[in-house]
Amino acid sequence: MLEYRPLGQTDLSVSSICLGTMTWGQQNTEADGHAQLDMALERGINFVDTAEMYSVPPKPETQGSTEKIIGSWFKARGNRDKVILATKVSGRSTNPYIRPHARHTELNRQQITFALEGSLKRLQTDYIDLYQLHWPDRPLPLFSDSGTIYRAAPPAPTRENPIEETLGILNDFVKQGKIRHIGLSNETAWGTSRFIQAWAKGHGPRVVSIQNAYNLLNRTFEIGLAEIAVREKVGLLPYSPLAQGYLTGKYQGGARPPGSRSVLFNRGQRYEKPGVTDAIDKYIALAKEAGLNPAQMALAFVTSRPFVTSNIIGATTLEQLKTDLDSLDVTITPELEEKIDAIHQIHSNPAP
Repeated sequence: MLEYRPLGQTDLSVSSICLGTMTWGQQNTEADGHAQLDMALERGINFVDTAEMYSVPPKPETQGSTEKIIGSWFKARGNRDKVILATKVSGRSTNPYIRPHARHTELNRQQITFALEGSLKRLQTDYIDLYQLHWPDRPLPLFSDSGTIYRAAPPAPTRENPIEETLGILNDFVKQGKIRHIGLSNETAWGTSRFIQAWAKGHGPRVVSIQNAYNLLNRTFEIGLAEIAVREKVGLLPYSPLAQGYLTGKYQGGARPPGSRSVLFNRGQRYEKPGVTDAIDKYIALAKEAGLNPAQMALAFVTSRPFVTSNIIGATTLEQLKTDLDSLDVTITPELEEKIDAIHQIHSNPAP
C-alpha cells in the first residue's frame, strides 16, 4: 500500500515510492518521460528525483537532458505544485564539461550557484524542494571496483571545500527561496555525522535525507548508516533497489536482453562480481516459492525498511513502471523476511 512519509524533520510528506528519471534523454524520449510522470501521479506518487548530470551514462551531449524533460512536463501540465522535486549538484570530479568555467567540479560557491541556476532553468521552476549533494567533495572509493572499501587517499590536488562552508552556501539559497531543504547522496556514516554536527553548531540548514545504493545485493547501509538515519531522522532514499535490473533475473545464465542497460552501455560491472549470480538465484527461488514476482519482492523489501523514506524506482517502459508500482501490494511477512535474511547471511553484500 502506498504510504506518505515525513521527509526528515520537514513539514513535507513524500510517497513511499519515488520516481527516478536518469534514463530520460538517452534510453527514454521526452514523450516517454511525460508518460511515466503521468502514470506515477495517477498512482499517487508525489516525489520525483533527478540530477544536473543526468541522463546516465553521463556525457556532454546529454548532460541536463533529464531535467529538461521534467521541465517541459511541468510547463505542459501546469502542475509543479503537485510534485515534491529533488535534484542534485555534482560533487568533486574531473568532468570539465559540467562546469564550462572550471577544470573540475567541486562544491564551492561559484559552482553550486552555476549548478542550481542551471537546474532551475532546465526544470522551469523557481524552487527545488530537495537539493542534494550528489557525492562528497573529498576522495572516496565511489563508483569503482573497490566498492565500499576505504583506503586513505592521497592528498587532493586542491583543498576540500569544508562542510561548514558548503552548508553556508546552501543556507543562502534557502533564505532566497530557491531551495527548501537539502540532502546528501553517496555519503558515508562519518560524512553524514559531520553534516549533522555542523548544523548543530549553527552551520545550517539541516540535512533531511541521504540517497545511497541499497538492495538485496548491497545492504551495507545497514552497517553504520541505518542507525543514524533512524535516530537523526535523515531517511534513506535508496537508489538501484533492483540492482540495475539484475534482481529481476533477466541477466541470469549470461543472458543479455536487447535494449537492456548492460547491453547498451556496458555498465553492469558492479553486479557481475563473484557471488552475485548465486545470491540472485537464491532470491529468485525464494520469490517463486512465495508466489511473488522477484522484482516486486526485491522492491517491497526495500520499501518496507524502517530507515527508508522513499524507494527510488526507475523504468524504461510503462509496463516495467506498472510492475514496479504494483510492488506496493506485496507484503514482506516476518516469515519471508526471515528467509531473506537467511540468504543474506550466506551471500552478504556481494555487490557493494
